[in-house]
Amino acid sequence: MKTFLDWSAYDTYGIGDAYSGIPATGGNYAKAVAVCMHSRDCQNTGKGVMCPSYRITGDRAHSTEARVAAFKAALNGEYGDKSFDDPRLAESMDLCVSCKACKKECPSSVDMTLIKTEYLAQKHAILGVPKRAMLFGAIPRWAAHYRKLLRLGTILRNRSKTLAWLGERWFGIAAERALPVLAAKPFAGIETKDAGERGEVILFVDTFCHHFDPEIAEAATTVLESAGYKVRHAKPAASDAEPDRPLCCGRTYLTTGLVEEARAEGKRVLEAFRPEIAKGTPIIGLEPSCLLSLRDELYSLGLGAEVGDLGKNLYLLEEFLVREHQRGMRLSLKKLDMPKALVHGHCHQKAFGVMKATRKALSFIPGFTFDIVESSCCGMAGSFGLEAEHYKASLDMAEISLLPAVREASSDAPIIANGFSCRHQIQHGSGRNSMHIAVLLRDALA
Repeated sequence: MKTFLDWSAYDTYGIGDAYSGIPATGGNYAKAVAVCMHSRDCQNTGKGVMCPSYRITGDRAHSTEARVAAFKAALNGEYGDKSFDDPRLAESMDLCVSCKACKKECPSSVDMTLIKTEYLAQKHAILGVPKRAMLFGAIPRWAAHYRKLLRLGTILRNRSKTLAWLGERWFGIAAERALPVLAAKPFAGIETKDAGERGEVILFVDTFCHHFDPEIAEAATTVLESAGYKVRHAKPAASDAEPDRPLCCGRTYLTTGLVEEARAEGKRVLEAFRPEIAKGTPIIGLEPSCLLSLRDELYSLGLGAEVGDLGKNLYLLEEFLVREHQRGMRLSLKKLDMPKALVHGHCHQKAFGVMKATRKALSFIPGFTFDIVESSCCGMAGSFGLEAEHYKASLDMAEISLLPAVREASSDAPIIANGFSCRHQIQHGSGRNSMHIAVLLRDALA
């Protein structure tokens, strides 16, 4: 079986340990599936994130364990020669939101997010790439090359019930859901002129901050400058075939199964950051799923040892600030006239243990108090919540604890959510706006 992702990390799995039931075909991909030891932590409804689909259905068929069973059957040939387009496999994967919780919370670290990407790529190879997958997956290109048209089209679609209905009929995009609108102007990328007493950093401005929320990148630049750093904004290498298109982590391509496109983006990132890798320059990201994709999923694209070297330089904003705080950096912050805030962590922040850094960074603000919502996935999960057949499931996930907590919070309480999808879901489900931690820290600068 030819796989689209690099599964060599699983090469020694199943040797001399308790792993069993490795499927007959699939090589190392089959071993990645077979790491499940049936602990059934994925059928937990207490604290934690895993597994959002099980939490809303109560049905074991929508748990990680059941998905593993379906993949084992497919790789053992029980679903026929072209098993990846079998309806039984599609049904099993239908409500997976690629939250990464299973990799963190499962004792066996089942990486269902990557398993799903491979599944989608295999399915596309048999059936072709659906229009909706191309639409959502290629948003970095659409936003860069057709910005004005995309912005106008989205605004008109959100205002017209007829256009929203047509969008659902033609592309399967939920008519009930407003689509995020590109900002009037993208991030300008003005660089710091001062030398920076604490050195230089690179700000990796992802697709969503660049095109939809440039204020976040501007706020992060201001915060880092105030902390004493010279800020440069990541740019493609001079040899890049598209030097005017911003760098992209490839996350949207991975979640839609467009692996070759994701690999191309990964190569662009490595080429652009090669000098920074050599110098050890900190590279700071803002969108959790984007930065953490570079730290994690980039390994699966078979791009060589440089991926590990790059990972050592990558930080989310709050991770970097906390690290530097331990080294003597101090932000001059003032007390904010705000009631207790509500903080919602992106699934990937939780899966990679970043919430500790988020807590610590928020504690830098004098007198600032907050509660962290004990929640599973917000349910938006990239394009999942935009898909007509998943619209209800998406809101059901948000209603487990996130949206009730937002509604119960004081009407003037700030809501902190670093994830682009999370902010979109909170606004749609409650009518409340939320902010990125970079904006909060900028507002607290003395």
